[in-house]
Amino acid sequence: MDLSLKGRTALVCGSSQGIGLATATELALLGATCILFARNEDSLKSVLPTLSTSNGQQHSYAIADFSDVAQVTAAAEKIAARGPVHILINNTGGPAGGPILEATATAFTAAFSQHLLCNQALAQIFVPGMISAGFGRIINIISTSVKAPIKNLGVSNTTRWAVAAWSKTLATELAPHGITVNNVLPGSTSTARLEGLFKSSAAARNVSPEVIEAEWLKEIPMQRFGEAREIAALAAFLASPAAAYITGTSTAVDGGKTPVM
Repeated sequence: MDLSLKGRTALVCGSSQGIGLATATELALLGATCILFARNEDSLKSVLPTLSTSNGQQHSYAIADFSDVAQVTAAAEKIAARGPVHILINNTGGPAGGPILEATATAFTAAFSQHLLCNQALAQIFVPGMISAGFGRIINIISTSVKAPIKNLGVSNTTRWAVAAWSKTLATELAPHGITVNNVLPGSTSTARLEGLFKSSAAARNVSPEVIEAEWLKEIPMQRFGEAREIAALAAFLASPAAAYITGTSTAVDGGKTPVM
């Protein structure tokens, strides 16, 4: 199986921690040169040396806040000017929890901007280079909510569905060029995001975060939360030459929790 990414450049969004960092780590192990892309420069500087350079890679980072599409676009254009990005990992933090009926219009517009509009801008900037290089992978880290809505995540559920529909459409358009577009759907994964959801849900119900954690754990057939590296493993495979005929898919990595096919 050809998993080598030697000679390929990957831009990994939200890569200062969690699933983004784990994905960059896996891609580097397969030989890719990684550009870490997030808003916290201190964090990026600290994690950059942890990436493998066994294939002579010279990893780098770029800074942008994904709440500002113009800022993301400007940073991405500078990256594209230096050469093609063959692998784009779209990954950014999810919206705050809460019932959908309580969500403000501002919460929706902010979430759509951070996820859908930033993804669109990055695709427009990097796809031409993928076409010229004859190799392209766009992988979106979304959520299992695109298969079954998650309770108390109204804005997130809505936004994730929009991204999944965007991805499926883009996959069809780019297939003639041999560029694949796929979605990785993490279930409950041990990250700062999950801890934050436990705390916010606990505060809303006036219980301890441990109570919420136990409730979530009971719903997972494997009886444990996922690890960021387990999500990253699928993303790395989809980025590889071995996955060249896989496109337009949404694959859950959730310990069996999602109740639909």
